[in-house]
Amino acid sequence: MDRLVDIMRRLRDPVTGCEWDMVQTFATIAPYTIEEAYEVADAIERGDMADLKDELGDLLLQVVFHSRMAEEAGLFDIGNVADAISDKMERRHPHIFGDAPNGGHHLWEQVKADERASKGAQSALDGVAIGLPALMRAEKLQKRAARTGFDWPDPSGPRAKIVEELEELDAEQDRERQEEELGDLLFAVVNLARHLKIDAEEALRKANRKFECRFRAIENEPGFSSLDLDAKEELWRRAKLDQTGSVD
Repeated sequence: MDRLVDIMRRLRDPVTGCEWDMVQTFATIAPYTIEEAYEVADAIERGDMADLKDELGDLLLQVVFHSRMAEEAGLFDIGNVADAISDKMERRHPHIFGDAPNGGHHLWEQVKADERASKGAQSALDGVAIGLPALMRAEKLQKRAARTGFDWPDPSGPRAKIVEELEELDAEQDRERQEEELGDLLFAVVNLARHLKIDAEEALRKANRKFECRFRAIENEPGFSSLDLDAKEELWRRAKLDQTGSVD
């Protein structure tokens, strides 16, 4: 770790450092940080542990990069970052590191709520990061609202809301209003997923992988591009049958 920190210090040296690294800012590096997190998730999904090791290193580099820029600005350094997360983990596990008799997720959430309140949170929704993927952020917003009692008691509520939002989308002609209604529909779908205890983000990832696998199976068929839609649908049906044993 000390070696990596020293490498970043040298890369950021204003006289002898790398011309690209020297001019970066928190804002310019942030997209790379997000990208590296997704590449970690991708390696895990593929079960490639050798790649996971490399991707975790890339993600760690992002932490060191941000920490170095903060140190240059006199804000904090990598040691402060490590201390802060260590303090947080101990604080959020008082049943392990403190004197609380019982623990579990409910205690974790209560400690987090107390932390938000101590930082001056004005709403139950405060602290839900804007930069999260939209489906994930929708779920987090819904969960926060649900803790205040603002939630349907069972999946029938969000399911009915999906039907309602579909009807409202069908009735719209204005482009901007269509976009708004489509957003409401997606939000309702996430709500149904939450009530079914399904991770909407993961469900969509799996659907993406399934579509990609099936499309790759049919796109190299002779004359695929010139086939009409019915013929392409038949190829799709066959690909689905080959992969799942069912066309349902």
